[in-house]
Formats: sequence, structure tokens, C-alpha cells
Amino acid sequence: MSRVLWTVWVLGAVTNLSKEEGPDQASSLSCDLTGVCDGRFRSLKSIPSGLTAAVRSLDLSNNEITYIRNRDLRGCVNLKALKLASNRINAIEEDSFISLRSLEHLDLSYNLLSNLSSSWFRPLSSLKFLNLLGNRYKSLGEMPLFSPLTNLQILKVGSIDSFTELQEKDFAGLSFLEELEIDASNLQRYEPESLKSIQNISYLALRMKQPIFLLEIFGDLSRSLKHLELRDTHLNTFQFSKASIRETNTLIKKWTFRNVKITDGSFSELVKLLNCVSGVLEVEFEGCTLDGLGDFDISDMDKIKNIGGIETLIVRRLAIPHFYSFYDMSSIYSLTANVKRVTVESSKVFLVPCLLSQHLKSLEYLDLSDNLMVEESLRNSACDQAWPLLQTLILRHNRLKSLEKTGETLLSLKNLTKLDISKNNYVSMPETCQWPDKLKYLNLSNTRIYSVTRCIPWMLEILDISNNNLDSFSLILPRLKELYISGNKLKTLPDASFLPTLRILRISRNIISTFTKEQLDSFSTLEALEAGGNNFFCSCEFLSFTREQQSLAQILTDWPDNYLCDSPFSVRGQRVKDTRLPASECHRVALVSAVCSVLFLLILLTGVLCHHFHGLWYLKMMWAWLQAKRKPRKAPPRDVCYDAFVSYSEHDSYWVENMMVQELEHFDPPFKLCLHKRDFIPGKWIIDNIIDSIEKSHKTIFVLSENFVKSEWCKYELDFSHFRLFDENNDAAILVLLEPIEKKAIPQRFCKLRKIMNTKTYLEWPTDETQQEGFWLNLRMAIKS
Repeated sequence: MSRVLWTVWVLGAVTNLSKEEGPDQASSLSCDLTGVCDGRFRSLKSIPSGLTAAVRSLDLSNNEITYIRNRDLRGCVNLKALKLASNRINAIEEDSFISLRSLEHLDLSYNLLSNLSSSWFRPLSSLKFLNLLGNRYKSLGEMPLFSPLTNLQILKVGSIDSFTELQEKDFAGLSFLEELEIDASNLQRYEPESLKSIQNISYLALRMKQPIFLLEIFGDLSRSLKHLELRDTHLNTFQFSKASIRETNTLIKKWTFRNVKITDGSFSELVKLLNCVSGVLEVEFEGCTLDGLGDFDISDMDKIKNIGGIETLIVRRLAIPHFYSFYDMSSIYSLTANVKRVTVESSKVFLVPCLLSQHLKSLEYLDLSDNLMVEESLRNSACDQAWPLLQTLILRHNRLKSLEKTGETLLSLKNLTKLDISKNNYVSMPETCQWPDKLKYLNLSNTRIYSVTRCIPWMLEILDISNNNLDSFSLILPRLKELYISGNKLKTLPDASFLPTLRILRISRNIISTFTKEQLDSFSTLEALEAGGNNFFCSCEFLSFTREQQSLAQILTDWPDNYLCDSPFSVRGQRVKDTRLPASECHRVALVSAVCSVLFLLILLTGVLCHHFHGLWYLKMMWAWLQAKRKPRKAPPRDVCYDAFVSYSEHDSYWVENMMVQELEHFDPPFKLCLHKRDFIPGKWIIDNIIDSIEKSHKTIFVLSENFVKSEWCKYELDFSHFRLFDENNDAAILVLLEPIEKKAIPQRFCKLRKIMNTKTYLEWPTDETQQEGFWLNLRMAIKS
């Protein structure tokens, strides 16, 4: 509930802020619900008005603010971070920060402040980070600026040109300071013990062009500093004086030289300094320039034994302008006996002389990444008795091409357990190779290999072959615990029987479409699997498996965000965890069975309905109608050869043949009747016989009786002829009712007959013999009409 109230309050405060701002500042800030306001690069001339307690972080960097008034930030009582870097601030009123008692981060760097006032910092008891770099002040003022900042942890002061003086009182009271950066590029005056007041500082970055006060600063911090970084210094004039070092047992553990220029002479002086003091364990040269030929003072080097017990040497991006005239540095080989870790990276190294390798008797870790090493030079470097204790060798991103030669070259390294030869140009892999016996870790990533062979040492525990062109992995590695094979073209997980002790498998960014519970269970020792970024086919089985396995998230380290469906197309891009397929996809067998059952029932129901409602009869009639469409609708008059076609039931044949025929065909003049028994052409299809007979008859007589109705109206063929006849000419039909028939007894399908009986006069056969002569007279008249 409190969180909801806080959100509502922030929204209201930000809304009010927008309303209170002037027209030129209406869109100067963009604030989120947490109170973080961004006003960078808005060309602001001043701090926006109307800031409230809702603002927690305010970034106004890179604007044109020139002045801070004491009312500008008065409402920001909850402000934690204030960033005003890269403006044009030249003045700050004394009470401008009086309300910022919660402020922890203040950045005033790269402005135009020429004087610093202690009143600015007096209310800032919670401040942890303060950046005053790049302003115009020459010193840190007459009074101690930072004594009220009892919680300050990171402080940055000075500038590249104007800052010229460090005073004894400058850093008084900074008892919890952890990091200090001083830009003293143009330092001209250093009061003794100016930095000695700082206690237990972890890191000092000192930028100075000339090393005039370097030894004094070093002496003041030697008992309180852990890591000293020297930046942008020209050490060509540096001279070591043992008298300036009062303490030989220092707390400094690491010394970094960043973008420093060193000569042969100054290098010797640095070695003397490091030899004089104890405790320094690590020396780092980052982006430095050695402007010399390696012609070091050998006489002094003979007196130096261990250069202060240094164990780690790091050299990155070292430039040697006179590289091709450079000496072999054999004069300093004796200084390397105790070094355990060496990194020489991105420095165009193509050879480590055999003699130097043999002097590195304590070396355990060697990193020669991003250099120019080839197999021939590596063979010289890893000569007999070279690097006897070396355990880790990193040759990443060099010019190595033959995996077989690389392995043979390193056979002399009896203690080598970890080898990184990634980002080289191996491409192919021979069938067999030789490797140091103790090798446990091998990195062959980014080498463009397209297949793996038994060249991979069987005793490995960790193998990295990521980002290559592999489409399969079928090596037997009984001791392998970790396999990194991401970024290849594998379509399935490796065979678990080949990797019986595997604990960690990273196989992301391949083309795997699915994996099953059985596959995961086959890795009996697997603890972590990273398989995201593959082309997953989100089938019903796969989705069901991922939902049912509650412990899947414990094994899949990148689940669920990196597991996206690639197909079917309808769910592409969705997270596997969130994907749901329609029932028609996931229950296809049941659905097909149900559909078949429904179809069977429909067919059965249709059959029952057809039988009940005589559907078959209608179909037969339709077929007959289609056949009859080929016949002419009416025969020419010259082809009419019968007076009447008689349609009757077989049960009424006696009356037709013995009575009707006698009365009509023996009358004078006689009537010619067409009867199916005698006049249909044998062998001709009955439908054609019926149609021909009707078309060649002047009239059609229907002899109606119950027998006629019960016999399906003289079969469906004759029924068709009735329908066709009625459609063409109702006057051509003569109905003779042989016996009374109830209309409800006539089947519903004989709708035309029912209609005719309702609308047309029919002749009824009289049972009284005296009336029968009148019946025949009427029938003859009907035929003649």
C-alpha cells in the first residue's frame, strides 16, 4: 500500500513540476516514477524551477548553466544524486546545497569554478562521491574543504592546466576515503605531507606531466595506499634518490603506469625504486611508450636482486618506437626469477627468447594475447627448461596455424594444465596430436574449425570450442566436466554416453530445435545447461516437457528469457515458457478420432434420414433428370404416333389390358395406345424408352390406384416421366382414378401428384356398370382434346 501511495505522490509531484516550469523550460526534464530526472543536452541556462521532493536523481550535464542560486534546489530534500558536469558554472551561492542533506553523489566537473567554498559542502554529511575535476581553481582554498564530508569515499580534484598547488590541510578529515583522483598535470608546489593525512586509501590516480614531486607523494602515501596509478607522465627526467624514501616497508601492493613515457635511464631508476621498497606485488604498464633501445645500466642491475618481490607484471599496448633496433633485454633477465604471473598483451610480441624463458623459474601464469606469435617462435620460447612451473598459458589471438605443431611445441611444459589458443587460424584439425600430460583445460574457441577429432586430448576436464563451424560432436572424453560449444551449427545435444562426468554444458546459439527429458536425464551428472538462443520448434511435446519439469529452471541457467520459439510461424519470437498452442495442434489424434466418429454418426444419421425421407429416390430422380437433359424437350408433330401413353401399376394390368385396351383400340375410329409391355423397344434403356414413348404420345393416361402408389409409382423411371411431363404441359395428362385414394396415403415425395389431384379434374372409374359407358365416353373425349 505504501508503494502505491509513493507512486501516486511522485506522479503528482512531477505533474506539478511540469506546470510550474516557465514556458522555456516546459520540456526541460524527463522524469520517471522513481524520481530520476534527465535534463542533459537541453541548452538550459539555469536550473529548472519548481523542483520538488519527488526528485531523487537530477542530471543536468552538458548544458549552459552559469549560476546556482540558493533557492534553485531548496525543494529537493530527498535528492540523492546531482550531476552538473560540463556546464559553464562560475558561481554557487553559499546556501545552495543547504537542503541536500541526503545527497550522496555530486558532480561539478568541467565547469568554470575558480574558487571553492567550504560552505557548499558543510550540509552534505551524507556525500559519498564528489567530482571537482576540470575547473579553474588553482588550489583547494584557504580552509579545509572536505572535513565535513565524513562519509566521502570517492574524491576527484584538480585540472589539466590551472591546478598548481597541493597544501597540507587539503585532505584533512577524510578518514573513510577509498578512492582519490588528482589531476596535477601542472603541479608547481607540493607542501610536505599534503597527502599523509589520508589513511587506508585503496586507490590513488595521480595525473602529472613531470615527476618532480613523485617521490615525495610516494613517501607520504607509502603507509596508507594500496594501489597507486600514475597517468600521462614523462619519466625521462626521473631520478631515484634513496634519501627521499623514509619507509622501505610500504602498504602499496600495486603500481600502475598508464600512458607513461619511459626511457632506458628512467626505467633503471624505476627498478631502483621498486627494489628499495618492499610490499609491491604487482606492476602494470597500460598504453605506455618505451622510448629507448633497451640499453639499461647493467652495473646497477647486478646489485638488484628481486625488485621488491614483484610477483605479477602486466604490460598492455606497449609502444616501442625503435623496435627494430631494440636490445634483447638480457640485462634484466636476472630480475625475473620470482615473477609468477606475466601478461604482455597487444604489444606486437613475436618471440620470448629462450634464455628469458629459462630465467622465469617461478612463472605460473603467462598471457601473450593479441601478439604476433607463430609456431616457430613459440618453439624457441618454450625451449628445454623454459617456464618449468608454468600452469596457465594464454596465446589467444596470435598467428598460430597448425594445431599439431602447437601441441608438439608445448610438450616441454610438464606442469601445463590450462591452455588458451583461441582466436587463432587453425581451421582444420588433424586426426591425432600430442599434448602435455597434465593438460586439463583447452580453449579452441573462435578458430574456425569445422570438425573435431581425437586430436583433442582425452584427459581434458574443461573444453571450450565455442564460435566455430562444428555441426556435430562425437568425441569420447571420459573426464570432461565442462563443455562450452556455443555458437556452432549443432542440431542436437551431444551423446551423453561419450561424456559420463559432464557437469556444465553451454550449447547456446546453435540450431537445436528441441531436446527431451530422456536426453537431459541421460546426463546423470549434469548440474548446469545453457541452451538458449537456438531455433526451437515449439511442438506440443516440447512445450509439455518444459511445463512439466519444475526443476528445469535449476538446470537451465539462461531460462526462460533466452528460449524463444522459431517455429511454428504463429508463435515465432515468443518465449517458450509463455507459448500455448491450440488444442487442434496438441491433440491431433484425439481430434481426428473425434472427427471420424462424428463423420460416421453423420453418415449413419444421413442414411437413416435418407431411408426415412426417401432420399435415395430423390437422388435417382436427379440422375434421371440429368440424363434426360440430353433429350429434346418435345418431339416434332410428325413423330407423334400414339394417342396416349398409359402409365399403370403391374397389379392393375388386367383392367388396362382387358378393359381399357378393348374399349379404346377397338373403337371406331380406334385409339392407338402405348403400353410398356408391348411397345417398349427391347434392349433400350428403360428411361429412354419412357421418354421416347411420352414424347411420341399425344396424351399420357395415369391409372391411379393404391397399387400404383405402393409400387413407388411404377418405379422411379416412370415417376421421372411424370415430373417431366407435368413441368412441360399439364394439359397432356389424364388422371384415371381406378379406386378411391386418400390424399394422405400418397407419399410426400409425390408432391407433384398431390398438387395435380388438388387442381386438376380426374376421371373416376365407376363400379356401377350402367355408368361405365359414360366413363369411356369421357375418356375418349379427353384423349381427343
